Amino acid sequence: MSTASVLPATSRARRGPTIRRLAAWLAARASDPQAGLWLVIGFAAAHAVLWTLILINLKAAQDVHMDVAEAFAWGQKFQLGYGKHPPLAGWVAGLWFKIFPVADWATYALAMATLGVGLVICWLIALRVVDRRRAFFVVVMLALYPIFNFKGVKYNPDLLQLVTLPLVVLAYLHAFERRSVKSGLWLGLAGALALMTKYWVLTMIGAIALAAVIHPDRLKFLRSPAPWVAIVTLMVAMIPHLVWLKEVDFVPLTYAGDTYGLSSRAQAIQLVLGYIGHNFALLAAPVALAAIALALPSRWCAKLARQPLARFTRAWSRGENPGVNMPQALNIWIIQIVVAIGPPLGALFFTIYMKTDWGISLFFLTPLALVAIPALRLQRIALFHLAAIWLAITLGVLAASPYIAAEEMAVNSKGAATYGARSELARELTQAWQTRFHTRWAVVAGTTNVGEPMTFYSPDHPMPLTPGEIWSSGLTSLEEAKRFGFIGICDTTDWRLAACEAWMAANAKDAEQLAITTQRFFRGHPGPATSWKIYIVPPAK
Repeated sequence: MSTASVLPATSRARRGPTIRRLAAWLAARASDPQAGLWLVIGFAAAHAVLWTLILINLKAAQDVHMDVAEAFAWGQKFQLGYGKHPPLAGWVAGLWFKIFPVADWATYALAMATLGVGLVICWLIALRVVDRRRAFFVVVMLALYPIFNFKGVKYNPDLLQLVTLPLVVLAYLHAFERRSVKSGLWLGLAGALALMTKYWVLTMIGAIALAAVIHPDRLKFLRSPAPWVAIVTLMVAMIPHLVWLKEVDFVPLTYAGDTYGLSSRAQAIQLVLGYIGHNFALLAAPVALAAIALALPSRWCAKLARQPLARFTRAWSRGENPGVNMPQALNIWIIQIVVAIGPPLGALFFTIYMKTDWGISLFFLTPLALVAIPALRLQRIALFHLAAIWLAITLGVLAASPYIAAEEMAVNSKGAATYGARSELARELTQAWQTRFHTRWAVVAGTTNVGEPMTFYSPDHPMPLTPGEIWSSGLTSLEEAKRFGFIGICDTTDWRLAACEAWMAANAKDAEQLAITTQRFFRGHPGPATSWKIYIVPPAK
């Protein structure tokens, strides 16, 4: 009895010092000016690799998302714009696939690499606001934020904003401190880079402008050359894209108006409520897990609720809390509050369709805004606890991911949009074209959700032509399609089937017509059988 009772106690005693040593090591690394950078880079790389493996398993039964295939298609030609959006997402995809093979796993690696870079930039932002220990805590919180893992499955302009918008915030904080011509130049270039990702970034740029005007130190900043150099630099850097916008008759703006305008305010209210609920639910995960790691006593919470921010500010000014740079923290709070409140209010006022995914890029400052609360006391053991929670969740999901994929396939096997066998169709059509004409398949005609997957999965990577869409990517034209020949595809399950057939009747009169059915099987589970109407138009003689 005595031996049995002593061993567990001894084991617990050994684990205690080991955990304390690991916690001390992690806190020391996080706090070290040189080791801290490599710790963050190593953490971001590990996060990207592990979640790439998870996504490969989770999405094994699916083709890549249409947004990913679209970005790949854009990257086949480096243009100043691609119909719906500015060009940066396409440029990045084009460069990525010059290095990596055109394969599903490489798209997930691209998405996670994008988020990994975003984590490092967010750490650089945090260093200007809080001490190094808190800054690493912020990074781990972001890694637990579903936007940086589960929701980061598809690379697209929304996801790329998690690199370009943090760069804008970092450049603003730098310019706010330095107030120099050089810092203004960097801010303007960062703003232009963000605008070349998606016009939605104007919400963040507007929030930064409001922060600069509202901040108590605004006169120091506004009287310096930094903001004015930034404005001029941004305008000059955007000239080539603005010229392109005029040449295409401002098609991206037409696309936004046609796609996201609403006629009913009641519908706008419903969508805004869904947007708010969705994004608050996503933020709840890192906040709750951070609270567990901190193990805050109830008396601290009560104290925080009673004491106003002004009292915390006075304490900081007396040097009692050197872990927070209050002027910069105020910038972060203003920016985050504005981008949290502004878009929903704007959607209600202008009756705009509010997509939940538009919140992807707007809440990366929330963990920092919370950690920058001066009353927070971050012990080194809390840093270890949060990192351990991240590791346990990540490894747990990695182990479960193959089973999750099989279960999802079994439950949702009739979802043609998710499990439709477009990759199989691309390979079959490539073979059909090459057998007939012994040349490269150059153009595919069909809706975006059909054409772009053909571009991705066919070894010939045909350029997509999207009939009936005035916001076409501009990668090819009807004239080129008729000269090189094309394959037209109509999805018989698509509500736009009649329009597709009408276009084919007008532009593919002498085409060879085929009916092809594709179906995928995954671990014994059958996916949906999809029927396609195929029109093969030979090259012009």
